[in-house]
Amino acid sequence: MKRKNSRRKQSAKIENLTQSILKILKADTDKTFNYKQIASKLGVDDPSSRNQIIKKLSQLTAKKQIEEVERGKFKLVPNINTYTGTLDVTTKGSGYVVVEDLEEDIFIPKNNLNKALDGDEVEVYVYKRKRGGKSEGEISKVINRKRDEFVGVIEIQKNYAFVSTQNSKMYTDIFIPKNKIFEAADGDKVLVKLEDWPEKADSPFGKVLKVLGKPGEHNTEIHAILAQYGLPYEFPKEVEEYANAIDTSIQESEIAKRRDMRDTLTFTIDPKDAKDFDDALSFKILDNGNYEIGIHIADVSHYLQPGTILDDEAYERATSVYLVDRVVPMLPEILSNNACSLRPNEEKYTFSAVFEINKKAEIKNQWFGRTVTYSDARFAYEEAQHIIESKSNTIPDEISLSGTSYEAPQAIADAVITMNDLSKIMRNKRMRDGAISFDKVEVKFSLNEACEPTGVFFKTSKDANKLIEEFMLLANKKVAEFIGKQNPKKTFIYRVHDEPNDEKLAALQNIISRFGYKLDLKDRKSTTKSLNGLLSDVQGKKEQNLVDTLAIRSMSKAEYTTHNIGHYGLAFDHYSHFTSPIRRYPDVMAHRLLQHYLDGGKSVTEEEYEEKCNHSSSMEGIAATAERDSIKYMQIKFMKDHENEEFLGVISGVTEWGIYIEIISNKCEGMVRLKDMNDDHYVFDQDEYAIMGQKTKKVYQLGDEVYVKVKNADLVKRHLDFTLIGSKESVEA
Repeated sequence: MKRKNSRRKQSAKIENLTQSILKILKADTDKTFNYKQIASKLGVDDPSSRNQIIKKLSQLTAKKQIEEVERGKFKLVPNINTYTGTLDVTTKGSGYVVVEDLEEDIFIPKNNLNKALDGDEVEVYVYKRKRGGKSEGEISKVINRKRDEFVGVIEIQKNYAFVSTQNSKMYTDIFIPKNKIFEAADGDKVLVKLEDWPEKADSPFGKVLKVLGKPGEHNTEIHAILAQYGLPYEFPKEVEEYANAIDTSIQESEIAKRRDMRDTLTFTIDPKDAKDFDDALSFKILDNGNYEIGIHIADVSHYLQPGTILDDEAYERATSVYLVDRVVPMLPEILSNNACSLRPNEEKYTFSAVFEINKKAEIKNQWFGRTVTYSDARFAYEEAQHIIESKSNTIPDEISLSGTSYEAPQAIADAVITMNDLSKIMRNKRMRDGAISFDKVEVKFSLNEACEPTGVFFKTSKDANKLIEEFMLLANKKVAEFIGKQNPKKTFIYRVHDEPNDEKLAALQNIISRFGYKLDLKDRKSTTKSLNGLLSDVQGKKEQNLVDTLAIRSMSKAEYTTHNIGHYGLAFDHYSHFTSPIRRYPDVMAHRLLQHYLDGGKSVTEEEYEEKCNHSSSMEGIAATAERDSIKYMQIKFMKDHENEEFLGVISGVTEWGIYIEIISNKCEGMVRLKDMNDDHYVFDQDEYAIMGQKTKKVYQLGDEVYVKVKNADLVKRHLDFTLIGSKESVEA
C-alpha cells in the first residue's frame, strides 16, 4: 500500500514538473531557457531535481511541446491552440477572452487568470473544447495592460497598506509598501499605479500617485471619476503658457488670404449655458430667389499647429468631457472660450461650408474654405424656439438670455424661420432615405452653488435644436462627399456606423414584444421604418427611456476610421465630423485634410490617420463612460435627499440577483435585491424577463410599474438600493 501511495505522489510530482516547466516557458515565449535557469525559477538546486528537469525537457522535446533552439536551450513550440485576445473579467471573478477570429469567446476560470486584469491584451492557451459549449483556457501571458492606474480607498496598517477599488471587475486589492503611501491618510480615496506583481504574491504591488480626498465629498468623487479613466482635470503648466502666448489677434494679412464674409448676416444658436460657440450660421437671399447659407466653424487648426505641445495635448485628450458639474476641455480656455469661440460682435477666423439652396432645400452650389466672419447675434435655443413658434421677433423676458424682453433684428428672425422650414424638408428626406430618429431624453440637474442637485429636468430636442442639427449634418455630409466622391483613394477621416447585428435586433424584438410592440426585420427599409415607428410610439410612455436605451444598444457603435462604409443611422453614404473642432480632435484633422486637398496636396498616409482614428474612438468611449458615471453619481446624490419618499418606477432590468427599477419622475435607476424581498422566495425566469414567488406565484416582469423607497444611496460605491413596496396595482388598490 505504501508503495502505491509513493508511486502516486511521484506521478503527481512529475506531472506538476511538466506543468511548471511549461508555465515558465509560456510566461515568456520569446525567450529560451536552459535547465539551470528553470531550476533557479523553480527554486531547486539539488542534483536529483536537476536530473528530473533534464529528463523532463527531453520528454517534452520528443513530444514536440517544446523545441531545443540551441544546444541545451529550450522554448515553447507555438501552439495552434494559443490565441491573442482581450480579457473581459466578470463580476464573479472568472473571465472570457474575446478573440477577433473566433466566433465563441474563451472561458477562463478564476484560477487561470494568472494575474491578467480586465481589458488586458492577453495570450490564451485553449486546453478544453466542449462540444456545444464554451472553450476553456488559461492565460499564458499578459501582452499589454489596458491600464496600470486605479482609484480606490486606502487602508493603512502598521507596516504596509492595501487599496481596494470600487470596480466590480477588479478581483484583487493592491498592496502598497509603507514607503509608497505618499501623503495618504487611512480611509482616503487615492489614485494608485501598479508597479510590479511578484510571481508568488497574491496582490500586485503599487504606489500612491495622488490623494483625491475623503470618500463621499463632491470634489473627491468627481476627481475620482476623472482619475479612474485617466482623464486630466487641468492642463500642464507648459501647455497653458504655450496657449496663452499665441497671438489671437485678427490680422489684415491673414484676412487677405480668406473669403471675407463679415458683411453677411451671421448668428449663433446654442444652449443658454454654453461658453464656447464653435458654429455659426449665415443667411443671404440671392438675386435668383435661392438662399446662400453658410455653416461657419471655428478655425481651430489656424491656432493648433501640428508638432507643438498644445497639439500633442489636444490629440491625447481627443475630446472634451462633459460631467454634470463641469467641462474638462480639449483645449485651454484662451482658445476654447475666447479666440475660437464665435462670440457676438467679434471678428473670427472660421472654416466654412457655404451652400446655395433653393426653396425645396436642394443644393445648387457649394464652396468650402477658410473665411473671416462677424457674428451679429447670439441666441439660446429657447429664444430661437420662441421665434419659430410665434413667428415674432419679440423675445419675452422669461426666456431672454438677459432676463429682459427685447426685439431681435427682423432679418435674423426671418432667417431663423426660413432655415427652420428648410431643415424640416431636409429632415423628412433623411427619414425617407432610411435614417433613424433617436431623440433620447437627456437627464439634467439643477445645481446650487455647492453643486448639490436641487432638481432633475429632462432636455428634449425641439425645432430650434433640430434646425442646427440638420445644417451641421449637411456640412459634415458634404465635406465627406467632397473628398470621398472626388477621389475615394484620398485618405480622410470618416464617421461611420455599421448596420445593426441581426442577433441584437432579434433580442430587441423579444423584449419590446413584452410591451406590445413589433419590428419588421425583413429588409433594411422595413427595419428602419419600424424602428422609427417604435421610437415614435413610445414617446411619453412609461417604458420610453427603457425602449430608447435598448434600441440604441441594439445598434452598432459609430466610430472614426479612414475606411468609409457609410453611416447607417443617418442613411448617409459619406459622413465626417467637421463642425466641432473646439471639443473633438477628429474635426481638427478633418479641417487640416480638407485644406490640404483644397491646396492640391497628395493623399496622406492612411496607416498614420487610422491610428489617430482608433485613438479618437477609444477616448470618445472613455469620455462617454465617465459622463455616465457622473450622472449616476448625481442621481444617487439626489436620491439620498429623498430617502423617505415613495416613488413610482418601471422595472428596467431583471437578473438572478435582483430587479432594476427606473424612477419615472427623474430617470434614476436602482436595484431591489432578491434577498431583500422577504414576502416570498423569488426565482429568476430568464426567458420571461421576470422573477416569480414560489409560494404566492407573484410575478414581477420587465416593464411592470412598481412603487419603491430608497434603502441605501452609497455615493462612494455609486450604488442605489431600493426597497420594494409593491406593484402599482396592489399599492393603489
